[in-house]
Amino acid sequence: MPPTSWRHGVSRYQWLVLLVAWLGWVFDSMDAMIYALVLHPALHELLPAALGRPAMDADIGWYGGIIFSVFLLGWALGGVAFGVVADRWGRTKTLIVTILIYAIFTGMAALSETWWHLAAYRFLTALGIGGEWAAGAAIVAEVWPEDKRAKAAGILQSAWAVGFFLAAACYLLLRHYPWQVLFLVGVIPAFVALFVRLWVKEPERWVKAHAVEEQTGLARRPKLAQLFDGALRRPTLVGASLAFVAVFGLWGATNWTPTLIRALPDMQGLLPEEIKIYVVYATMSLNAGALIGYLSFGPLADRFGRRATFALMCTGSLIMVPLTFLTPRDYAHVLLLLPLLGFFNNGIFSGFPIYLPELYPTRLRATGAGFCFNAGRVLASGGPFLTGYLVAALGSFGRAASAIALIYVLGLIVLPFAPETRGRPLPE
Repeated sequence: MPPTSWRHGVSRYQWLVLLVAWLGWVFDSMDAMIYALVLHPALHELLPAALGRPAMDADIGWYGGIIFSVFLLGWALGGVAFGVVADRWGRTKTLIVTILIYAIFTGMAALSETWWHLAAYRFLTALGIGGEWAAGAAIVAEVWPEDKRAKAAGILQSAWAVGFFLAAACYLLLRHYPWQVLFLVGVIPAFVALFVRLWVKEPERWVKAHAVEEQTGLARRPKLAQLFDGALRRPTLVGASLAFVAVFGLWGATNWTPTLIRALPDMQGLLPEEIKIYVVYATMSLNAGALIGYLSFGPLADRFGRRATFALMCTGSLIMVPLTFLTPRDYAHVLLLLPLLGFFNNGIFSGFPIYLPELYPTRLRATGAGFCFNAGRVLASGGPFLTGYLVAALGSFGRAASAIALIYVLGLIVLPFAPETRGRPLPE
């Protein structure tokens, strides 16, 4: 089959919906990545006021872990709450509100005067980031043709890597400016909300399902409770467990890549401005592999099944995290390993906009996908905090991240219980 044949039969409006959801997720990613890039300089400036002395690497690891954890907690709460909102009041309205939330509060992080100000703004930013994914994944799944849904979801998730590139490019261009300027750039996504308002209507699937709910009285039943009714209980537990594994591994290990780069022996003695450039190139290398992983998950899942592809990503991540964080002794070695790490450790996330919407009927699709993708973040929010603790206990970011990678064993244990949804239409 020609490689472009899957694009045939897709209307301009379906492409438009994917584009708008993709842009929303691009800027989600950019706003999330901004903090990882400015973590060191921001906390180096903000912590002395609280500590009464200059900040050390251990301090930055500890407080940075706390802020990462607070961010993940906000992401979890936003994803679950706005998933329910999207099922009850509509996908389009939810997209608009959540994009505005994460854009505005990313910009407000520039006003931080101490570390807990930054933590509070990152929590509020995360509410919008979590909610935008739930609405965006549902609307793409419901608008696109059944036989092309997995590939569309892979394109949607590829926005995360593009957002990382965008954040890295902004960081590179603005490296001579204070870290606050990069947060102000995060206000730009607010303009995407205007495009959503003008161009995107509610999916017909949701309109019909919502009308039936209103007529039958189902709309009055708590949606979260329905995720654990009867046959939905197992997919809910499996979906939430797989998302927990992926999030815990990403935020507990991979997102410490900038800190790993700064700790390399050949980075010592360089000027801070020089190190910034090396960090940006490393981030781009990681996300080049991630982009390939995101785009590969859909075709792999259509060919070999959802469970087999999740297993491939878990196994690859289990191998690549310690290989990347423990073995390198120089910057060039890290650059060679990071694309492989990104392929597996980030690529697994393309499975969720494909798999999670396939587990639930339309009236619960955003609630179910939002809950599974984000409920595990409540536990996973301890990942960065635990990494910060392990850095002090084990003596290096490399050992700490490698210990965190054992979480992928849990993913391999859960997968045999996962329903296989390849080739099945979306439940009505």
